[in-house]
Amino acid sequence: MDSSPGARLATLLLGAFDAMVAQVVADLEERGHPGVTATLEFALAAIADGAQDASALGRRLGVSKQAAAKTIATLEQLGYVHRESDPKDARRKVLAVTSRGRDMTAIGAARFDELRRRWSDAVGPERVAQVEAALAVLADGERP
Repeated sequence: MDSSPGARLATLLLGAFDAMVAQVVADLEERGHPGVTATLEFALAAIADGAQDASALGRRLGVSKQAAAKTIATLEQLGYVHRESDPKDARRKVLAVTSRGRDMTAIGAARFDELRRRWSDAVGPERVAQVEAALAVLADGERP
């Protein structure tokens, strides 16, 4: 059965994403960071960028507060975040990225950059830039 061009595009996008993430996750595991997923990486980046509790993280990730709380629990268990007293309100605990979390994100970012360079070498830097620009427009919800 033939798939539609739209389904084919979605499959290609998902395949490229999965290939990139799988390589980064494997490298992280080899370098002492087992159990990392793309979702955990996105959550950690959101926390580093200011999402200080489950509600804020849920809004950033587009998931429920309960799903965000489970993600936070996993990040805590893996040693990537911890809770500390809010300097503005000692009764409140806020999330903070640990040095282990910063190490993992630095390794992951470097690996993603390396993969982007390899893809650029394979298809040309202009084509990679065009794909990135097109995806940025589509991700912002603008109509092509």
